[in-house]
Parts: sequence; C-alpha cells; structure tokens
Amino acid sequence: MTRKHSARPSARPRTVVRRTPVKVAAALVVAGLAVSACGSVKMGAAAITGPERISSSTLTDQVANLRAAYRVDAAKGIKPQRTTRQEVQQVLTWLILFRIYDKIAAQHGISVTPAQADKQLSGLTTQAAQSKATLDEYVSAAGAVPPDLIPQLGQYFAILSALEGKIDGGKVPTSTAQQSKVQAGVSHAQCLASKSLGVQVNPQWGVFDYASYAVVPAPPTLAANPSPAPSSSPPVLHPPC
Repeated sequence: MTRKHSARPSARPRTVVRRTPVKVAAALVVAGLAVSACGSVKMGAAAITGPERISSSTLTDQVANLRAAYRVDAAKGIKPQRTTRQEVQQVLTWLILFRIYDKIAAQHGISVTPAQADKQLSGLTTQAAQSKATLDEYVSAAGAVPPDLIPQLGQYFAILSALEGKIDGGKVPTSTAQQSKVQAGVSHAQCLASKSLGVQVNPQWGVFDYASYAVVPAPPTLAANPSPAPSSSPPVLHPPC
C-alpha cells in the first residue's frame, strides 16, 4: 500500500491521513528540540543532535541553495508559499528533522531502502507535474526545501510512512478516532526521539518551538518589546513528553 503525504512546514500537528505531497510543509509533524544557551553549543555549530552537529557552514550552504532555487522559481513566476526572510530557520528545521527521523527509525526498528525513498520522491514528482512544476521547483516553493536535500526528503517521508504503518497496522484510517490515534503515535515518537537526542539550537539562529515544531526567530526581550501583539504566543521550549 502506498502512503501519500502532504507537505508543509508549518510542522504543526494535523489530522493524519494518507498524505498527498501537495505542500511539503504540512508533513513536518511534531518534533521537539531543546534550546540551549550559546555557550553550550559547540563553536561553528548551528545545532547539535546527540553526538553529531549540524555545522554553520552546512546551514549557510543549504540556505544559499534554497535562495538560488527561489530565484529560478521567480523567473518562472513561481512564488514561495512559506514566509519569506526566514530561510535560515526553515532550512535548519529540515536539517534537524532529518536527524530526528533517523533516530525514530533506529528506535522503532525501521529500515528504509533506497527504493522506498525513491517511491516517495516519485509521488512528489507526480504532484509537481500536476502543478506544472519540476520536483526542485515544487519542494522549494511549497516547503522551503533546498533541492540539494531532496534525497533526505525522500528518506524522511519513507520513515514517516513506515512509522504510520506500525501504528495503524498497515490499514488506512477510516475514522476520526483512528486518524487521531496515528497522529498521536507519530507525535509521541517524534517527541521521544528529539528528547533522546538532546537537540540544541544555537540561539544565533532562533529557538525551537514545540508548539509549531519548527525553528523560529527568538522572541524579543521584554525591554525591547514591552507590549507584544495579543495574538502572538511565546514559543514552547521544552518537550511535552
């Protein structure tokens, strides 16, 4: 059975269905990251995931790749669906989520083959064609994914699909209760994986918000902004699991 996924960030919890990858953003489901002080993040690291780090140079390169894709998209009249001028936070979110899903795979005994990852990318390519776009254009404009990270995106979706299969026994949810069960299971797995990794985000790039499950710009200090907008909510900085 082929499991389809919709695409986002937002990374906000959503109703679990067999997703069609229309907006790469919507597939960023609950993941949690601990935020540390500047001094605890190794020099040159944008984030630390367990014993490994995501280097600032890697982040810089991938942000440049995304911005280059945006220029190509713009020349064809394709506009980004994500918030502009937040490419650093958006790309870092993806880089961290890929590490979290590798951890999920290890914790749940999930082994993904290249063929399974390619199948997920094939589904995305089909969706892109329906929008008269290439895969590169589709994932960059819809989900702020640098084209260089497309192989990792296929792996991510394949792990997510396998995890859902373990939770729902390989049967597509047909009721709201079943969908909620799968969503809760995915959310809990992501939270536990990120907590196990003890992920640290360099405050230079922002903080990880457990409410939206994405790296977001650090909120202004009280002194700098004594009257925040009533509709704004402070980021949730600790895993809820």
